[in-house]
Amino acid sequence: MTTLSLSGIALIICAFFAGAIVPVQAVSNAVLARHLGHPLWASLVSLLISIIVLAPLLLIFKVPKPVLSADLLHQPLWIWLGGIAGMLYLTSALILVPKIGGITFFVMVIAGQLAISALIEHFGLFGMPKQPVQIAKLAGIGLVIAGVLVMQFAGEKKPRDTDNGAGKSTQVEQIIKR
Repeated sequence: MTTLSLSGIALIICAFFAGAIVPVQAVSNAVLARHLGHPLWASLVSLLISIIVLAPLLLIFKVPKPVLSADLLHQPLWIWLGGIAGMLYLTSALILVPKIGGITFFVMVIAGQLAISALIEHFGLFGMPKQPVQIAKLAGIGLVIAGVLVMQFAGEKKPRDTDNGAGKSTQVEQIIKR
C-alpha cells in the first residue's frame, strides 16, 4: 500500500472536482443546444467560450509563447487528435445525456477511458511507456461495464420525456430521438 502526501491528496481532490464539473458541462450544453437549434452550434459556442476564458489565463499566469518550429511539422499526426477528441466528446455528451441519462453516459465514458487507457499502457501506444495490464485491472473495467448493465436493466424503465412542453419536439430533440 502506498502512502499519500498532503499535496498528493490535494491533487486527488482537485481531480474529483474536475470530474464533478463534467456533468454540469454536459447538461448545460444540452440545454444550450436546444436553444440554439442544433448540437453542433452548442459545441461551437462552448469551445469559443473556452477560448475566451483560456486566453486571459495565459496572460495572467504569464505563460511563455508556444515554441513554433519546423520540428512541429515532423511530429506524428496523432498529436493533433486532442482537439478533435474534445469536440467529439462535447458533442456526444450534449446529444446522449438527454437520451440515455447522465449516469449511464458518464459511467460508459469512464469505462471507455479505462479500456483505451489499458490498451495504451499495455502496448505503449502514443509514446507512453509499456506497462502490461494485469488481470485485476481488466476485471475492474469489466465490473464498471457490468454496473452499467445492472443500472440499465434493473427495475422499471420509464421513457425519457424530451418534449419541450409545447407538444412538439425541437430539432435537437428530434436528432436525439433518432
